[in-house]
Amino acid sequence: MIPPLMPTYKRADLAFERGEGSWLYASDGRRFLDFAAGIATCSIGHAHPHLVETISQQAGRVMHVSNLFRIPQAEKLAERLVANTFADSVFFCNSGAEANEGMVKMARRAQMLAGHPERTQIICMDGAFHGRTLAMLSATGNPKYLEGFGTPVTDFVHVPFNDLDAVKAAITPRTAAVMLEPIQGESGIKRASVEYLRALRALCDQTGVLLALDEVQSGVGRTGRLFAHQWAGITPDVMSTAKGLGGGFPIGAILATETVAKAMTAGTHGTTFGGNPLACAAANAVLDVLLAPGFMDQVCARAALLDELLDSLVADAPDVFEQRRGLGLLIGLRCVPAVGDVQTAAQNAGLLCVTAGDNVLRLVPPLTVTEEDCRKAVAMLVQAVTTLRTHPDNKNKTVLETTP
Repeated sequence: MIPPLMPTYKRADLAFERGEGSWLYASDGRRFLDFAAGIATCSIGHAHPHLVETISQQAGRVMHVSNLFRIPQAEKLAERLVANTFADSVFFCNSGAEANEGMVKMARRAQMLAGHPERTQIICMDGAFHGRTLAMLSATGNPKYLEGFGTPVTDFVHVPFNDLDAVKAAITPRTAAVMLEPIQGESGIKRASVEYLRALRALCDQTGVLLALDEVQSGVGRTGRLFAHQWAGITPDVMSTAKGLGGGFPIGAILATETVAKAMTAGTHGTTFGGNPLACAAANAVLDVLLAPGFMDQVCARAALLDELLDSLVADAPDVFEQRRGLGLLIGLRCVPAVGDVQTAAQNAGLLCVTAGDNVLRLVPPLTVTEEDCRKAVAMLVQAVTTLRTHPDNKNKTVLETTP
């Protein structure tokens, strides 16, 4: 018989009772170093005192009122995001997929109001992941995810990632926007080059096409800047984010320039739960931590340490790890054995990781991870290497969020 909880996930046989910082404690008494962080979502770790206190206090006052009324917590959050990014205005929602849906709507409507109703086509990248709604499955373009859900939503065109000529060739009079992740997470931690991002920005300016960035996973401090595109010194026209914004509490956001945002007049978009007082209070608490002086420098320092330690590991274990990828604390290790086997060995050593496409093991610890935690994580990976060498027939039984 089918279980009461619909079996749409391949879940590891682990249940956690509590967390503290970068550590999770299972119901069977085991402790795990969490370099999965809710898939890059627990941005300031588990049970962060400021986040816990903020959520508790807000829950005791008011959690939800709907967007029929002003929400001071949302106004404050929007003001802070505008002050620290390219954006002039922000729309709050509940998830990354919902943010990406809204971003596509905004791009199309902005083009319509600019006198180009024919511009509805979105150029997307091979290897993208934009979410699980019907439209975002089509934007993602992965045939495995599309199987069984009928005819794909139209007007999404795919080109190779990091290939400017392919984008140029795909632009037509019907193109509304180019949509991409600065770092593709699910397909294997693949970075868009600085040169590519800068050239895309210039191309969009030349053609009147909007640049839409999906920073659901790469944003909110994950790379050592508030958003990953800032390393390239460019600005998008519209951007989605989610995951780490609420530190584990569900919230998504669409950030836009005035040119795009002014197209979204009353009644053009909406959400019941998006931007409610509790979600926005949580996100403001996360920003309190992330925007504190020196915090991003600390993220960069931890990332540099992990880069050094992991490069040594790759050099010492070429039979297990082929390459380190990523930026900041969005890290991928391309594996030689099946990544699921490597993940299981790491988990048995006490380290939680996430798999990704291209046989990549994903390491996305909380941004508050300590130097000691980083060294312990690599020591656990060394232990996993020893296990894989000693027991090469070890087979993976449970996989956390595998992407083909």
